[in-house]
Amino acid sequence: MRVRSRMLSAAAGAAGVAAVGAATARLVQRGRQVSHRHTGDHEPFGSLRSDPITVVADDGVPLHAEIDEIDGPSDGPVLTLVFVHGYALTLDCWHFQRAGARGRVRAVYYDQRSHGRSGESPRENATIEQLGSDLRRVVEDLTGHDPVILVGHSLGGMTVLSLAERHPELFGTKIVGTALISTTAGGLDVGRLLFPLLPAGFGGGVASRVVSTLSRGSGLVDRLRDFSHDVATVVTDTYAFGGDVPASYVEFVYQMLDDTPFSVVADFFPAFAGFDKWVHLEPFSRIPTAIMCGTKDKITGVGHSRKLHSHIHGSDLLECDGAGHIVIMESHDEINAELDSLVSRSLAHLAEVP
Repeated sequence: MRVRSRMLSAAAGAAGVAAVGAATARLVQRGRQVSHRHTGDHEPFGSLRSDPITVVADDGVPLHAEIDEIDGPSDGPVLTLVFVHGYALTLDCWHFQRAGARGRVRAVYYDQRSHGRSGESPRENATIEQLGSDLRRVVEDLTGHDPVILVGHSLGGMTVLSLAERHPELFGTKIVGTALISTTAGGLDVGRLLFPLLPAGFGGGVASRVVSTLSRGSGLVDRLRDFSHDVATVVTDTYAFGGDVPASYVEFVYQMLDDTPFSVVADFFPAFAGFDKWVHLEPFSRIPTAIMCGTKDKITGVGHSRKLHSHIHGSDLLECDGAGHIVIMESHDEINAELDSLVSRSLAHLAEVP
C-alpha cells in the first residue's frame, strides 16, 4: 500500500529539469534508472565493496566510508546520495539500495562511529548530536561541490535530523533532498530498541537494568548472545521484519547486530530517551523529503512516520504494507522506486533554485 498526500511523478520532475539543459536532464535519467537494475538478490550480503576511505571526525575518530561512482563520464553537476545507517547496523544494510544504484548515481556509504569498520567513539561523544557532526564532516569531505541527498534509516534518520538542527543553512543549498526511513523526531519507546540486541531471556524491565550495568557487564552479555543464536534469530526476525522474508535476510541482520559489541549498544542507548527534534523540522520543508516506513514496524512504529509527514510541509509518505523496521530490505523494490522519485524531484527542485 502506498500512501501519499502529495503526488509528484518522476516524469514530471524530469520534465521540469529538462528545461534548464541537457546535462541536468541526463542526470535525472540516471537517477530514474536506479530501480531498474537487479535488486541484489543474486549477490551475497556484504559483498558490495568499493575502495575504503577514512574520514576523520572532529574528535579524531576515524570513520570508514566507501564511494560508488557513476559509470562513464558525466557532464554537468553530479548529485551525490549519502546513506546513513541505523543503530547496531553497518553500511552493508543498504545492500539492495546499493545494488540498485551502483554505477547509476554517485553514492557515499559510511559506518557510523563505533559501528562496522569505523573507530570506537569516546563514551562522552556517543550522542546523536555527535553523529550529526560526523555526517557534516562526511558531506564536506566526500561530496565536494556536489548537491546532496541524505538518506537515513532509523538512527541514521535521527542523525540527519540532528544535522538539520545544527546546520539548517545547508538545507536548500548544499542538501537538495532527504529520505527519512523508519525513523522519528522523538517520543521513541526505547525499550523496544533492545529486544533484538539482548540475549535470550532478557526483556521488559530487565532490559533497562541490563543497560544500567553494561559498563561492567558488557563482555558477559556478549558471551550470552553467542550462546543464544537460535533464539536470537527468532527475536531478530520478529522485531526486524513484518512478514515472511528469506532466512538469509534474518541471518544477515542478526549478524550485524551480533557483531556490534554490547558496550556500543550501551553507550548510545541513553541518547534515545531525550531525543526530541520536533521543533527543528522546518529545513525539511524547503526541499523534497520522502518519508518511508513499514506498517508493522515494531521499533519506530508507523505513527512516527505519519507524524513526521504531518510536520514536514510538502513531504511524501510511503507506507510499505506489512513490512517491519528493516523495510529497506523487506520492501526494497518499493524503497528503491521511492528513491528514484526523490532523485528526480530533488533535481527538479535544484533546477528551480536561482
